[in-house]
Amino acid sequence: MAPWLDTAAEPALAPLPAPTLSQALALLAERERELAALRAAQEEFLRAVSHDLRAPLRHITSYGPLVAELLQDAGLQGEALAEAQEFLSTMDQSARRMGRMLDGLLALSRIAHAPLLRQPVALTALAHEVQATLAAQVQGRVVQWHIAPDLPSVQGDAALLRQLLAELVGNALKFTRGCDPARIAVVGECSADGSVTLRVQDNGAGFNPAQAAGLFGMFQRLHRATEFEGVGTGLAAVRAIAQRHGGDAQATAVLGAGCTVSVRFSA
Repeated sequence: MAPWLDTAAEPALAPLPAPTLSQALALLAERERELAALRAAQEEFLRAVSHDLRAPLRHITSYGPLVAELLQDAGLQGEALAEAQEFLSTMDQSARRMGRMLDGLLALSRIAHAPLLRQPVALTALAHEVQATLAAQVQGRVVQWHIAPDLPSVQGDAALLRQLLAELVGNALKFTRGCDPARIAVVGECSADGSVTLRVQDNGAGFNPAQAAGLFGMFQRLHRATEFEGVGTGLAAVRAIAQRHGGDAQATAVLGAGCTVSVRFSA
């Protein structure tokens, strides 16, 4: 063996001394300060981006109709006028969509940074509140509701949990729009470890299970905008709220045969 490969001849390295408790606490405090600074910088960035981008978006949506009038006054007619109006309509729709995306970013930032006011929350009562709030969306439709009367209570922030349920039930209503009748169920269970699982089930459009991994990402959509409205921020908010409560969210579905979104809350 070549002498430079003889590791046995190398002197043993002395082990590094373990940090003391005070050193570990100081390091932890420093990391907490760094994390808080990063969060504050992220929130400030989102606010600045939202503020700075809304002005040009307002210009696009405000001046588009004026440009359309100018084109007519200039004598543009027929196919050329129709094409110009289509371009202006696309610009307007895109600007409004971008505005909704900014709203979604800010909503996600608020979820991440809002104080968490934990208290006992009765999920059955909360689900009925959300159902009543969304009643206007079901006028003229046949919707069969099932809200389990024995949903467990959880320790959580009532406002955030209401937002979570509103997103889930709103999605169920949206994706069952073509179903007659639409069936929406809110059920749940407690596990032996004390965790709570809440499920919102529907018989709507569903999705390809192979695409489930990215479903909770920001701006992720599994259906065309011409089929269902939205910009893909609702389920990202659901997961963020679940994570703030020490849990997570997942979804299972069959394309054309409904979807189940499960949210787990830790004990």
